[in-house]
Amino acid sequence: MALQLPSPPKVGMVSLGCPKALVDSERILTKLRSDGYALSPDYEAADVVLVNTCGFLDSAKEESLAAIGEAIAENGRVIVTGCMGKEAELIRARFPAVLAITGPAQYESVVGAVHEAAPIPPSAFLNLVPEAGLKLTPRHYSYVKISEGCNHRCSFCIIPSLRGDLVSRRPDAILREAEKLVAAGTRELLVISQDTSAYGVDLRHAAWPWKGREVRAHMTDLAAELGKLGAWVRLHYVYPYPHVDQVIPLMAEGLVLPYLDIPFQHASPSVLRAMKRPANDLKVLERVKAWRAICPDIAIRSTFVVGFPGETEADFDYLLDWLDEAQLDRVGAFRFEPVQGAAANDLPGAVPDEVKEERYARLMAKTAAISTAKLLAKVGRTLDVIIDVADGEGGATGRSKADAPEIDGEVHLRDAAGLEPGDIVPVLIEDADEHDLFGVPLKG
Repeated sequence: MALQLPSPPKVGMVSLGCPKALVDSERILTKLRSDGYALSPDYEAADVVLVNTCGFLDSAKEESLAAIGEAIAENGRVIVTGCMGKEAELIRARFPAVLAITGPAQYESVVGAVHEAAPIPPSAFLNLVPEAGLKLTPRHYSYVKISEGCNHRCSFCIIPSLRGDLVSRRPDAILREAEKLVAAGTRELLVISQDTSAYGVDLRHAAWPWKGREVRAHMTDLAAELGKLGAWVRLHYVYPYPHVDQVIPLMAEGLVLPYLDIPFQHASPSVLRAMKRPANDLKVLERVKAWRAICPDIAIRSTFVVGFPGETEADFDYLLDWLDEAQLDRVGAFRFEPVQGAAANDLPGAVPDEVKEERYARLMAKTAAISTAKLLAKVGRTLDVIIDVADGEGGATGRSKADAPEIDGEVHLRDAAGLEPGDIVPVLIEDADEHDLFGVPLKG
């Protein structure tokens, strides 16, 4: 008679916030799956639901609270983790039925809470975890988190209070994870952290053995080694420290994608001082020109805050003029929003909401015009494109080397029959708008 195995408990997951939180969710699910749990795609079948929260902005907190409320209403058995876990009393007051609350990156605690809430049957031995772990992203691209926390104390940010100071992973551990991901089908590695440029500072940039050689815990060394694995390597959250200059030749050589995600946040010196931003005294525009001289195709994306306390019209005009000169490829913007616990809340010179809206609209119009011109300049060129979606009817959507998933533009293809997600193909660019490109794959 065939052995009848009991059904393992099922875990549902709601993952909110940034890619760093998404990596946390993947690690938690990987551990739970290795422990024998099954995964549920909906509330109804789940024995317990995990909500990985974001607590960076008050609006994000409200979204997290709404997600917790929905999970309780739909399932009733809910465990909360993530950045908002730091505010356990607030969560308990709103949702006393929550089973457990843990903070960010507390993997053992959240896994333990799941074991307590939905114990594994004694005879379950379903250890079905793929070598690369469980993923919440498509098979062809993966986020690789290289560190936790941050050593900076920017006045608008509470990340250090949520996730602590910088804690870097060993380079050999990162490379081993990346190698497994590539072996499992990943074609693009997206390197993330809170401060990628600071990687390894806490480890004193010590070296570890890797495949018969030593690799330092340093951004440039790590990027070079990742570039040898055969996948696209995209760097996010890069502060413009001097050693970033050393990465640009790697881009020119093709080891790393010609793409830098640099959170400038503003350009006005007085606003940057109020923000307590690191490296705000660097001559960034001159360095950007030097980077483009070495690697002409480099794409630079950034985010900016408008309406920061004390921002004057002159400060904002300075930012617009700076953007005219910088000619950044991709720009996102946020209206300043007070976050509980942030030092910026106590700064004088609050900017009225209507002024924030007006400045936000002006900035987005400025950057849209820049983006439109830069994309139109690509018409007629042939660009490598990684396919994200293929409709099976000859249409497909992908991204160029200048586009990160979900935050940048896309390349929309015609006559793309036979392409599959993860394919990297040469595409003739035929048209462009302010955000996206349009083209046809070249046969060959």
